[in-house]
Amino acid sequence: MIKSISPTEVRAFKEVRALAQYICMSAHKVRRVIDQIRGRSYQETLMILELMPYRASYPIFKLVYSAGANASHNMGLNEADLFISQAEVNGGAFVKKFKPRARGRSYPIKRPTCHITIVLKKRSKEERRDLTKKKKRTFLL
Repeated sequence: MIKSISPTEVRAFKEVRALAQYICMSAHKVRRVIDQIRGRSYQETLMILELMPYRASYPIFKLVYSAGANASHNMGLNEADLFISQAEVNGGAFVKKFKPRARGRSYPIKRPTCHITIVLKKRSKEERRDLTKKKKRTFLL
């Protein structure tokens, strides 16, 4: 049985993906930063990434910014309504080099790379209302 989807339901499922491949960094180091931004709003994420002292925060910042620009330009979504629904880091291929050593020998150097995927979704009005209520409660305590 095929179910037809109304235009309002299509707008509800809009999501934007951005993928950065072969970033010369360990996946473990990038996950440390990704874990901090998962589930946060788009604007809050940009502020957090700007102030983080880690080297991994700059490529993630560029990727999140690019995903937000794609959402506003290609799909017409408002950046204030976006949040990071999914963020994952996968290990990539190793860049293998050889470093010359003493007595004509060589030493292999393996530089890890990783692939970063960010998915932005539009937050519904009910979810935003629930978040503001939760925030008010936390500030009053």
